[in-house]
Amino acid sequence: MKRTFNYTYLILFVLLLACELFIGFYIHDTTIRPYIGDLLVVILIYAFIRIFSNKNHVKIALYTFFFACLVETAQYFNIISILGLEKNKIARVLLGTSFSWIDILAYFGGFLLILFIEKSLKNNRSNH
Repeated sequence: MKRTFNYTYLILFVLLLACELFIGFYIHDTTIRPYIGDLLVVILIYAFIRIFSNKNHVKIALYTFFFACLVETAQYFNIISILGLEKNKIARVLLGTSFSWIDILAYFGGFLLILFIEKSLKNNRSNH
């Protein structure tokens, strides 16, 4: 049986999680938190899945993008209030509180960045 646990993606996940938590709790600007944070969250989720799966990276990246869009759609329907988590700061940071089409564009940017990085890594490996 082929081992699928990937320590490289584990390290990437931990680093991105630390970045996301820092952004979520301490950055309250108009660029990094709303755009870079959203772009990075797609990569964070992708890295988590890749820790345990070596399946087709394009499909995993696409599913991750769709999942992010699903969470954004839940924001549109005010999921935080529905779940009674308005005062829970962690839930507010993780789930978000307001729908934005710009967020979906940021998620798409994360998706494209994943594809670009994976392709670059693949090309780099094949050249060595």
